[in-house]
Amino acid sequence: MEEEIKREEVDETKIEETTKGTLDKDKSEGNKLWAILCYLGVLVVIPFLLKKDSEFVQFHVKQGLVLLAGWVLAFLPFGPILAIILIVLSIVGIVNVLSGDMKKLPLTGELAEKISL
Repeated sequence: MEEEIKREEVDETKIEETTKGTLDKDKSEGNKLWAILCYLGVLVVIPFLLKKDSEFVQFHVKQGLVLLAGWVLAFLPFGPILAIILIVLSIVGIVNVLSGDMKKLPLTGELAEKISL
C-alpha cells in the first residue's frame, strides 16, 4: 500500500515538472515575435516599451540594444566590416529566439548582461 502511494507521489511530481516545462515554453512561444523585433535595429524600442513583464523578451531586448549601438558605430570608417558582423549577430539572435533559447550572443552578450532595465 505504501509503495502505491509513493508511486502516485512520484507520478504527480513528474506531471508537475512536465506541465511547468510546457508553461515556460508557452511563455516564450507567445513572445517570439516580440523578441524577433529586438534584432531588427530601431524596432527594439517596441518590445522594450511594451513587454516589460516578459523575462524572455527583456533578455533579447538587452542584446538588441547593444546591437543598435553597434549600428550607430557602423557609420564610422570601419563601418562595412562592423555592419557584416552585426548582420551575422542579428541572424544568430533570431535563430536563438525561434528555438526559444536565451543564449548570449558572441562578442555582445557580456555587454548586454550588464544592462539593467
